[in-house]
Amino acid sequence: MSLDMPSSSASASSNSVTSRLHATQQHLQQALASAGRASDSAQLLAVSKTRPAEEIREAYNAGQRAFGENYMQDALGKQPSLEDLDIEWHFIGALQSNKTREAATHFDWVHTVDRIKIARRLDAQRPEGRAPLQICLQVNISRDPNKSGVLPEDAASVVEEILALPHLRLRGLMTIPAKAEDPSLRRAPFKALRELRDQLCQQFPEAPWDTLSMGMTADMDDAVAEGATIVRIGTAIFGERDYGTTH
Repeated sequence: MSLDMPSSSASASSNSVTSRLHATQQHLQQALASAGRASDSAQLLAVSKTRPAEEIREAYNAGQRAFGENYMQDALGKQPSLEDLDIEWHFIGALQSNKTREAATHFDWVHTVDRIKIARRLDAQRPEGRAPLQICLQVNISRDPNKSGVLPEDAASVVEEILALPHLRLRGLMTIPAKAEDPSLRRAPFKALRELRDQLCQQFPEAPWDTLSMGMTADMDDAVAEGATIVRIGTAIFGERDYGTTH
């Protein structure tokens, strides 16, 4: 199954953020049905990195509530003009130590906790009176030297330390797998992450383990088939990015 993108000759309305969002929601529902899963068992996270606030507002008005941002300064520049909206903000980009305070202050979720140092800083910097910061542990499930994340065999020790941090709530795992050119191999990393989650659930039953953040525009179907509960979709909703002024 592939998501048909509007052609260049499509009308403005059929090429709008709203129409793309609705097409992506339909695609997600088709993927869930094909996998024999409930229609509400996976959430669409609209990845709004580099997109202007007015496009986020359009998607919100079309029913989307959860938005993912990769670049801290880009996100912080847009959030003030969207404060009137009940947006659930997810940080899904690489998180350096000098950005943890902003993440702990301005986001509801962080998907990219890839080492205990980052978790400790987020815990210490979460503002008093706020609900615990929802987090995912990022796992380098493909063992790709160019990607962030703990290795699968190190996940349990990091989880044990995270669960002792009072201002964080560990929800599950996140991954960005290495690209597989062979279609028959594309599901394997998602299956491996799900199996790791199941192992950790047995070892640490005090955590909810209700989240597998995996799958993007190109591999949503494979991720959903293997149990994704949050799919991070950007291009299919907002179109191609302009990376000229993102950092």
